[in-house]
Amino acid sequence: MRIIPAILIAATFCCQPAFCQNIIVLKAARMFDGKSDSVVQPGVVVITGNKITSVGGAVPAGAKVIDLGDATLLPGFIDSHTHLSQPFSTDYNGAMLRGLQMNVSEMAIRATVNARKTLMAGFTTVRDVGSHDFIDVGLRNSINAGVIPGPRMLVSVHALGGTGGHCDDEDSFRYGLFAHESGPEDGVINSPDQARYAVRWNIKYGADIIKTCATGGVLSPTDAVDAPQLTQAELDALVTAAHELGRKTAAHAHGAEGAKRAIRAGIDSIEHGTFLDDEALHMMHDRGTYLVPTLSVRAGIAESKFPPLVQAKADLAMKAQDNLVHRALKIGVKIALGTDAAVYPHGDNALEFVLMANDGMTPAQSLRAGTSVAADLLGLASQVGTLEPGKFADVVAVPGNPLDNIKVTQSVSFVMKDGTVYRDDQHR
Repeated sequence: MRIIPAILIAATFCCQPAFCQNIIVLKAARMFDGKSDSVVQPGVVVITGNKITSVGGAVPAGAKVIDLGDATLLPGFIDSHTHLSQPFSTDYNGAMLRGLQMNVSEMAIRATVNARKTLMAGFTTVRDVGSHDFIDVGLRNSINAGVIPGPRMLVSVHALGGTGGHCDDEDSFRYGLFAHESGPEDGVINSPDQARYAVRWNIKYGADIIKTCATGGVLSPTDAVDAPQLTQAELDALVTAAHELGRKTAAHAHGAEGAKRAIRAGIDSIEHGTFLDDEALHMMHDRGTYLVPTLSVRAGIAESKFPPLVQAKADLAMKAQDNLVHRALKIGVKIALGTDAAVYPHGDNALEFVLMANDGMTPAQSLRAGTSVAADLLGLASQVGTLEPGKFADVVAVPGNPLDNIKVTQSVSFVMKDGTVYRDDQHR
């Protein structure tokens, strides 16, 4: 009879899945999987390493069980429109001055705080759509390396727009103040060739997605909020160049004409969309273009002090937001959650769920907008957005049932991202 050494017996047993792999089971009273209209009871999610291996069913023997009680398990939330490198401030002029005075290293350190707040609010993935000095790239890379806690990030480097427009960071300062006039390397484009070059330049230096400004903005002091800022040819070149290199695109667009140019060009999403007419919304429906309405900006704008021109634009935009969402829902436009974090406080992202529900979305629709729908927009549907086997283990928990009270999304008590627990209020 062959005798097997004890050390080999021990090794054999240790290599069994229940012993060798890190298995965690999350349990709660309910679960919303990110794609349904209802919750299931009870909620059980089995995680091995950083992936979901099963949903529902029996608890594997030897697994670590985290029982969250009378709570609902959901996929990690996704915010499709953030600016983590920028702080929220109620003092418009003061914030602009501090942005000129603060050095890049301090901005980057402060950005890590914004990233942590966002993650702890349950947002495990974000699309960051405009930054300065590559802070977004550094933030993303540091999070991916495990150096700092934060959400999974898709970043855009510079947002791209025309001279004097919403994406031109020098638009409100006197000529000659800066060392050079902004060009494509700074996100300022004025021809189809420059648009293509800027897209390629952004991607060369780390962009996961391409953001453009197709119209004026609310908070930029020198442009009309609904005025087109890029030609059809410029947008065609920009979107084509991005798609050829495998990058999705997003267009800041408040006004209808600028949005229509972006939609015709094949843009993947319209950000804000405040003054879109029904023709633009029908175009979006027919082409599958997503709307990211960023309703949460009203919370920050209500607290802030602006110059008269900016305040007038803000007042007009806030009055139009709710009507936009009602019409988009009626036409059947796909809506993804995005907040414009930095225009309101970082970490309050879940307010968007509540505001979308107030504007006519069912609680389930609003939850899907911030999970599976947003994942599809970001091109990450195979990785995140639902609680299904094979997806990354991004799981959050909220008290009670969010389908009965969507406001509980603002009271996240548990956050797991990529299989790692970052917040567990019950068991800390």
